[in-house]
Amino acid sequence: MLYRTLADAVLVIHLLFILFVVGGGFLVLRWPKIAWAHLPVALWGAVIELAGWICPLTPLENAWRHAAGDAGYGGGFIEHYLLPAIYPAQLTSAIQTGLGLAVVVINLLIYTWVWRRKRSG
Repeated sequence: MLYRTLADAVLVIHLLFILFVVGGGFLVLRWPKIAWAHLPVALWGAVIELAGWICPLTPLENAWRHAAGDAGYGGGFIEHYLLPAIYPAQLTSAIQTGLGLAVVVINLLIYTWVWRRKRSG
């Protein structure tokens, strides 16, 4: 039970991390001081996608699932609804590269706007 709970917690943290990578720049528009946390997270997310690496949270989650005696990702709410969003079956290296570039471009646009707004005001 403990290992399954730990694996589920890692999955939720992984999802929150992804959401912060993708949408954290929009939070910076409202709260500019969040940039100190978001910039390294966005950079890490972009590098993971562009290099085709696996986030360290994935093997950690899988190790705890195996320790819990689970063979895979079947069964519960978290596995059914969140896993396809984090690990889509159709993910190719071209899509992964596109996602990484989208993170970079979106955040460059947002940070450029925040920086210009701060300089002018």
